[in-house]
Formats: sequence, structure tokens, C-alpha cells
Amino acid sequence: MANEFPQAMVIGGSDSDGSAGIEADLHSFFMRGVYGTVALTAAVAGNSYGIHDSVTLPLPFIAKEFEVLADDLDIKATKTGMLADADLINTVADNLEKYDFGQLVLDPVIVTKHGALLLESEAFNTLKQRLIPLATVMTPNYYEAEHLVGRKLPGKDDVIAAAKELQNLGAKNIMIKGKRSEDEDTVDDYVLLESGKSFWLPAPFFATDRRNGTGDTVSAVITAELAKGSDVESAIRIARAFVSEAIMHPIAVGHKFGPINHWANEPQRP
Repeated sequence: MANEFPQAMVIGGSDSDGSAGIEADLHSFFMRGVYGTVALTAAVAGNSYGIHDSVTLPLPFIAKEFEVLADDLDIKATKTGMLADADLINTVADNLEKYDFGQLVLDPVIVTKHGALLLESEAFNTLKQRLIPLATVMTPNYYEAEHLVGRKLPGKDDVIAAAKELQNLGAKNIMIKGKRSEDEDTVDDYVLLESGKSFWLPAPFFATDRRNGTGDTVSAVITAELAKGSDVESAIRIARAFVSEAIMHPIAVGHKFGPINHWANEPQRP
């Protein structure tokens, strides 16, 4: 029977060295036993030293990708990656409202871990207005959470308050990916569920320069688990454990900032 196999979709850009973007998402989908599909929005020419060029695909082509996937497949969960500008965000939102692609995991790629802003103000506001209200789960990193609420988050109480504000913007479930404190050997993620339940997810800090694709992989594993019918809390816990294993068992790919190791985890059979 058609479409019995669990299917998920990523909306985002291609990273030519395979460490992040849709490549990291598809690695994650495969390892979690889910068939991955793509609405490609952009492509970057990059390697472990950095990104050297990029191109955004035409909006009519991107819209056509949504149309043809909806016409044939049965996608149960979808995630976003980096979306370049307001016009692209509006195109994505229009098509997510037009077609049923299941639950949405929004990875709001706004600010890097080094504090570099990736979205201009118009695109940032469009993201807040059009995509956040559609999200089943939103997974900002610590710096993106700060940018979304418009203030620094120096302590755990501040992170908790920020998660509530983000939930009030429309996203049902929030996972704020933490940062390592200078005097601690753990990284604490904070989760606020739609039910009101909340908890911290501590993970050991592992010193490595093989971290590319970490955020993509967290959101992709959550998406894969939702596509298989898991509840949100289980999906988040599985994703956090998956990424910890992938970071703590690095692979030698590239000369500088390499990818995490998806293959450190046991592959799941559908």
C-alpha cells in the first residue's frame, strides 16, 4: 500500500560539505528510520573552513516543490532550516498553510553561537509573525532565544521566562538549547511543553571542533520521531541523547570545523 513508510520533510539549504543543512537532516532521518524528502531553498559552497558562496533558488520553483510533494507523498512531520529572507519565509509559510505536511519543527536559524546575526530585521519579524505560530516545536539556541525575546538571559530563571514568552508567540513546545557555563562541564537545555510541563536536559560538555550540524540534527531527530508517531517529550529526549553520542564520538572529516558523527548511534529500522 502506498505511503505506509514514515516520511518527513526538511525545508532548507544544501551544505556542500555535508556537515549541516539538509545533508545533516537527511543523515538524521535515515538513522532514525524515516524516509527524508526536501523542499530545497538554497545551496552553499562550503567546507570545514567556512562558507565561500551561496545561492537562493527562485521562489516559484520552491513553491512547486511543495506542490508536487503534497500531490504524491504522505509527510507526517516537517522541519525548517535557514531561510534567507522575508520573501522566502512568506513563501514557506504560504505553502505550509496550503498543504498538510504534518507537525512543524521550527529551527529558527537567526544567530550563530558566535553571535553573528543571520537574518535582517524584516526577515526576523516575518519569521515571528508567519512561522512561529505554525510550530509544534521550536528549537532556538541560547543566542537565538535572546534575540527573539530582545534581552540577555544570564540565569536559569531568565531562560525559563524566555521560554514562556516564546510559547506566547504561538509555538506549542519550546526547547532552548543551552550554552556551556565557563565553570561547568555540562550544557543544559530547557524544555517547556504545551501541557505546561517543563524540565532541564543536562548533557556532558565534550571539547571538540567536530560540532557542525548539531542544531540541524537536534531538530531533524525530533522531526523524525514525530513522523513515526512519538510524543513531543519523547522526541526531544531521543534527539538530545542522539546528538550527545554524535558529539562525543567524533569522526575525522575535514581539516578544521568538522561534522558530528551521526553513525555513533544505532540505526533504527522502520
